[in-house]
Amino acid sequence: MFFIVAFVLLILFLTNKTQFYLIGAGILILFGTFLLLVKWYKNKRRTKWHSDKNLLDRLKSLDPKDFEVYIADLYKKMGYSAIAEGGSHDEGIDVVLEKNNQKYYIQCKKYITSKVGVKELREFYGVLADKLAQNKGIFITTNLFTTEAENFAKDKPIELIDGHKLIKLIHQAGKEEDVPNTKEKCPECGSELVKKNGKYGLFWGCSNYPTCKFTKKL
Repeated sequence: MFFIVAFVLLILFLTNKTQFYLIGAGILILFGTFLLLVKWYKNKRRTKWHSDKNLLDRLKSLDPKDFEVYIADLYKKMGYSAIAEGGSHDEGIDVVLEKNNQKYYIQCKKYITSKVGVKELREFYGVLADKLAQNKGIFITTNLFTTEAENFAKDKPIELIDGHKLIKLIHQAGKEEDVPNTKEKCPECGSELVKKNGKYGLFWGCSNYPTCKFTKKL
């Protein structure tokens, strides 16, 4: 289309149709500007997608305890008082928040490929049974929730935050740079290695996959 308009303009110019040439030139400039804006927008979306994926991979590479501490710090950044309580005696409550005289109880699941199912939601709800009179529960995962889990939580005072929603919260709080990088680096391309769960269990995989297919046993 762009080249057709340019060809027509050339014909008009050669035949000395000045008025039509100027109109056509204006149309060509507008059309070219539109194409540049479309290309810029697509590149921006592509860059953001890669940036968000890298951020999520970094979260998945954290140890569970480090992930809980990061979540507590994230909510502190948003104006909550937060305490990371995860451990062997946490009874399913990893982080406790408080804001405006209301408490929020968080459970964190740093899943790489597995989805949070309804079983985990039922157990979390059971732990919160004597705490939800005036308070709320928040279940955070680095991956996704199953449809059954989402349906279970619909009529419960439990907010579900999957990996995509978590990334949005991180952007809102401006804590992108606070996500620790994994200490492991890919020896082939220099990108970060992230923990993945495959057919034979957990392993280190390159975050630049599928461009780089380096793997290493844990």
